[in-house]
Amino acid sequence: MDDDRAALAAHLAARFGDAPPLPKELPGAVTLARMANHRTIRAYADRPVGGDLLLVLAAVALSAPTKSDLQQADIVLVADAGQRAALAALLPDNPWAAKAPAFAVFCGNNRRQRRVHALRGHEFVNDHLDAFFNAAVDAAIVLSAFITAAEAAGLTTTPISAIRNHAQAVSEVLALPKHVFPVAGLSIGWPAHGGSISPRLPLTATVHLDRHDDAGLDTHIAEYDARRNLTRPYRERRRDDVFGAENPYSWSEDKARQYAQPERAAWGAYVRDRGFKLD
Repeated sequence: MDDDRAALAAHLAARFGDAPPLPKELPGAVTLARMANHRTIRAYADRPVGGDLLLVLAAVALSAPTKSDLQQADIVLVADAGQRAALAALLPDNPWAAKAPAFAVFCGNNRRQRRVHALRGHEFVNDHLDAFFNAAVDAAIVLSAFITAAEAAGLTTTPISAIRNHAQAVSEVLALPKHVFPVAGLSIGWPAHGGSISPRLPLTATVHLDRHDDAGLDTHIAEYDARRNLTRPYRERRRDDVFGAENPYSWSEDKARQYAQPERAAWGAYVRDRGFKLD
């Protein structure tokens, strides 16, 4: 238990720059330490991931909480080589989508709920933004649970939100019907190396007591930029041709550059075409 507590404290300190004080009694410290030790690994061992294991992980993930027991998440396990190739071709900036032994797409599904209304003869009166949002959140919860389950089994995963850049094409490849939409892809495989812990913003920036308070946000960002440049600097710079060769490069500069360029502007139109009203 002491070793688990020490590991947990070390992982949290590596992640946030400082670990919060640990309670004297901490059941489940071994599980918490494993979760805190989540690592970014995008290289895979030459070893297949069995379909039976993927199905078990999907079942575990779908055991996660769901809004009002509506169960509005789907997982598409993509095993067909042609479909894998079609999806990978849409994601050239995410080569792990093609290289991973297994791949899945996590979807929000509001279609089942509407079918239940038709079966029971009750009008679907909540046809507004919340219908889409609930399904999206359910899918995100299941995605997170799948990642945790996969890591417990010794696998590594990489979520790919860029799949939404090509939502219509993805829908065609996967034959997604109306009111079903992709939230993220997930590369799955056995890790080829130990990876590293990705630093995060300090807890003082993201955990609030009673009331939200970001009065110190600029200081938190500056501190995080400096810490990240020491522990895990960016290997590549984003669009120096557009933004200039500012030095040093930082997390805040990278994120500002990312969203200073148009991205996923057609997403709203796609969601409406799926049949959702976003009022």
